[in-house]
Amino acid sequence: MIRKILISQPKPASEKSPYYDIEKEMGVEFVFRPFFKVEGLTAKEFRQQKITILDYTAIVFTSRHAIDNFFRLAKEMRITIPESMKYFCVTEMVALYIQKYVQYRKRKVFFGETGKIDDLMPFMVKHKSEKYLVPLSSVHNDSIQNMMDSKKLQHTECVMYRTVSNDFTEDEKQAFDYDMLIFSSPTGVKALKENFPGFKQENVRIGAFGPATSQAVINQGLRLDLEAPSKEYPSMTSALRAYLKKEN
Repeated sequence: MIRKILISQPKPASEKSPYYDIEKEMGVEFVFRPFFKVEGLTAKEFRQQKITILDYTAIVFTSRHAIDNFFRLAKEMRITIPESMKYFCVTEMVALYIQKYVQYRKRKVFFGETGKIDDLMPFMVKHKSEKYLVPLSSVHNDSIQNMMDSKKLQHTECVMYRTVSNDFTEDEKQAFDYDMLIFSSPTGVKALKENFPGFKQENVRIGAFGPATSQAVINQGLRLDLEAPSKEYPSMTSALRAYLKKEN
């Protein structure tokens, strides 16, 4: 029976989060505890990459962290992002987050359905003349770069933020007693092993959001019990609700 679930991300800001609905509906307890924290690069660090943001006509966003740090760096460097800039986002949730910084216009914001970069490719190929900038974390693989190369798109990847382990206190380590762990990034999986080198999975279920996170779980020699997104369940909450219904 799954009762206590650790979600390796910050507590939802809104009381209307689907996680709270699942708690009431399923009688489970969620504990939100980020395994890592995100630090933005300074303007000085970013300039060392010799990237001129205004040389690009389209930005590819893979996360809300990428959006936050892109607009933060632009502001720090006193760069005004032109109205004509196009934005390509891995999910609708990421696309809607852009509203925090610019007026949302469907004709210049494009998003995929499954959270995988493959979904975005048809939109990018339709806009083949654009020059794409891809803000990334210091921890990333070459999948986006390779896919854009294969479609002969003009693109440059750059690092705008880094993820660092958010270490557990001794008290937290002693109280680490969960039926399920949910990870949203490969860094979180790595932090589990760093904080709990003797961790044995046994009956603990593990869920992962995104293909890179799922692969990180497998690479660490752990059993992956739940993977999202999928065509049937586009979000972690919808996948988790279905999984709990089946398991409990």
